[in-house]
Amino acid sequence: MTAKRAGALGAHSIDHFGLQVPDLDEARSFYDAFGLDVRNSGEGLELFTVGHPQCWGRIVQGPVKQLRYLSFGIYAEDEAALLAHLESEGAVNIDALPGAPAGGIWIEGFDGLPINIRVAEKCSPDAKTRFETISSAPGTSGAILNSAAPKTQPRNLSHFAIYTTDVIAATAWYENMLGLRLSDGSGPVVAFLHGPHGSDHHLLALVGSTHRGMHHSSWDVGSIQEVGLGSAQMFRAGYKEGWGVGRHVLGGNYFYYARDPWGSYAEFSADIDYIPADCEWPSAQHAPEDSFYLWGPDVPPELVSNLEPGAPE
Repeated sequence: MTAKRAGALGAHSIDHFGLQVPDLDEARSFYDAFGLDVRNSGEGLELFTVGHPQCWGRIVQGPVKQLRYLSFGIYAEDEAALLAHLESEGAVNIDALPGAPAGGIWIEGFDGLPINIRVAEKCSPDAKTRFETISSAPGTSGAILNSAAPKTQPRNLSHFAIYTTDVIAATAWYENMLGLRLSDGSGPVVAFLHGPHGSDHHLLALVGSTHRGMHHSSWDVGSIQEVGLGSAQMFRAGYKEGWGVGRHVLGGNYFYYARDPWGSYAEFSADIDYIPADCEWPSAQHAPEDSFYLWGPDVPPELVSNLEPGAPE
C-alpha cells in the first residue's frame, strides 16, 4: 500500500486541535470518562490516547468554550514547496497563538480560523482500522457481567468536524491550500475531506452554520461492542446527552456521540472507510437522506446547534 501519494502536495494529518474552555476540571472529567489519557501541561491539558505517543488535543482555560485552532502535519520534504504555494495563493500569515506549541507557520484559515502547519510525523492511519466482531460459539455463554465490563479507550483521533459559514467555499479552500480531497458531500450542508497521503474517509468534516466552531472530535475504537460500552460509560459518568448508537451512511462507521459540557461532541467511531494514498476515491454529492445515517435513534435537534460565540472581531 502506498504511504505517500506521488506528486501530491498537502497535509498528511490533523496533528492536533486547540480548544479553550471555561473550566479545565470539567474538561478533564469529560475526556477522562471518554477514555482518553488526559495530562497536565504548563498551559492547560493535553489529550492522548492510552499507549499512543501523539498529543491529539490541547486545551487551555478561557472565558468561553471556543475552537482556537487546527494544526496540520506535513512531510519535511514538502515544506518548502507547500509554503511557496501558500504564499502564491495569498495566504495571510498570523502570529502564533499563545499557549500553542512552538513550530510551524500560522495562517488565517477559512472563516478566520487560525491554522498551524508544521512538519510532523504522520499520525493519521496508514491502513484501514482493525475491526472485530466477537461471537460466542454454540454451547458457550457470551455474557459479560456489568461488573467486569471493560472501559472503552479510543486508539487514535479519526477526524475532526467543524462548523463553517460556507461548506462549498470552505471545501475549495482546504483543497487548494492544504491539498485535502473531497470524499463525499451534501451540497451546502456537509462535506467530508480526506488526506491525499492516506487517511480515514474523512480527516476533516465541514458542517454548515452561521459562524465557525467545533462540532465534534471523532475517536477510533475496535468494535460495535466498544461503541456501545463507550456510550454506557458516559451515561454512568453523568454525561447522558448524546446521539446513537447508530451507523453513518457516508464513511460507513458505527457511532455514538457524547455531548460535552459546552455543547460540542466526542464520537466513538468504529469501522470507518479508509482511503489509501493510491486510491482515486469516487467523490460525489448526495441527497440529505443519503448523507447522514443509515440507522439509529432520531437525531436530537441540538446535534447541529453551534453554541460557540461568533468569531472575535
